[in-house]
Amino acid sequence: MTSRRISARVAAVAESATLAIDAKAKALKAAGEDVIGFGAGEPDFPTPAHIVEAAAAACRDPRNHRYTPAAGLPELREAIAAKTARDSGLSVKASQVLVTNGGKHAIYNALATLVGAGDEVLIPGPYWTTYPEAVALAGGVPVIVPTDESTGYRAGVAQLEAARTERTKLLVFVSPSNPTGAVYPRDEIEAVGRWAAEHDVWVMTDEIYEHLVYGSATFSSLPVVAPELGDRWVVVNGVAKTYAMTGWRVGWMIGPPDVVGAAANLQSQATSNVANVSQRAALAAVTGDLAAVHEMRAVYDRRRRRIVELLNAIPGVECPEPEGAFYAFPSVAKLLGRPIRSRVAATSLDLAAVILDEVRVALVPGEAFGAPGYARLSYALADDELEEGVSRIAQLLAE
Repeated sequence: MTSRRISARVAAVAESATLAIDAKAKALKAAGEDVIGFGAGEPDFPTPAHIVEAAAAACRDPRNHRYTPAAGLPELREAIAAKTARDSGLSVKASQVLVTNGGKHAIYNALATLVGAGDEVLIPGPYWTTYPEAVALAGGVPVIVPTDESTGYRAGVAQLEAARTERTKLLVFVSPSNPTGAVYPRDEIEAVGRWAAEHDVWVMTDEIYEHLVYGSATFSSLPVVAPELGDRWVVVNGVAKTYAMTGWRVGWMIGPPDVVGAAANLQSQATSNVANVSQRAALAAVTGDLAAVHEMRAVYDRRRRRIVELLNAIPGVECPEPEGAFYAFPSVAKLLGRPIRSRVAATSLDLAAVILDEVRVALVPGEAFGAPGYARLSYALADDELEEGVSRIAQLLAE
């Protein structure tokens, strides 16, 4: 008998495609290559100065050199509750907040707490790469509900109902969306909430991009606009995207007291408290005003319109205008099967490899999001790099 070195559950976890591509691009840069990365969803702005100063002061305070409550600093949990009421209209108590090591950790905690063996979880696709992996790690079964450009990448009640079975436990709901930038109108969110309430389906709503909406699009929080859902919801969020704090690793989950209490117990055994200095920085972020956030959003808005213009100018590329987040999600299906410098890209995965190898531009193929034939390009990078990166792709494809 041979022993298995790696557990089957962990061995089945796929590497994060976005982080893998970002790592390869950074490795090429470190080796002296001129690489432009559209891969990772990471703001190119520095964290606002007042947040950095709060962290520096926290470093000098011996209180932050010690363990603190596993669920988070009490003052930060209070502040997150207040910020949530301010920004989305959702009224919660501090005891309903669990501070986590980033938004991804909040998702893992929520799914591990709610999803059991064999439970089905509906995930509208294209989806962020982590959702199905976290469901599988919890012992659940990810059920992808496909969407496309014809519906603005939004899953309607009819599609959700067609995918629902007696084993459906939870819906992952995301607006604004990564990777498509789709934003659900309020009436559609209300309808989804009513459907979930009618069928006793829990909803985990990821609100990490709540402040990054553009044009006439508006953000609405599902538990607020669909109160009939009762207490069968969990909100996950964090400071990473809004405040340019991806590296600080502070997120949170909000939900019913029993669910948050159970998740806090899980976290106490897994990681204990989030780094105190990062929590103090997050406290400064969520209690401050949104002036810096609005400035960053204005820049993203300009880049959003520009990257869509540039991509649509490339023959064979079709890119709808995203309404939220900071990603363009063009179809590249018409580029597949044709020779590019003596190479033939049969899939969008192949195409991404050719583009990185030939012109040193990193983008994420649609396969990472369950959407072959597409690509995701983050426009959270400097304007000159955005222009140069798309220009390189256009020149390569024109040869």
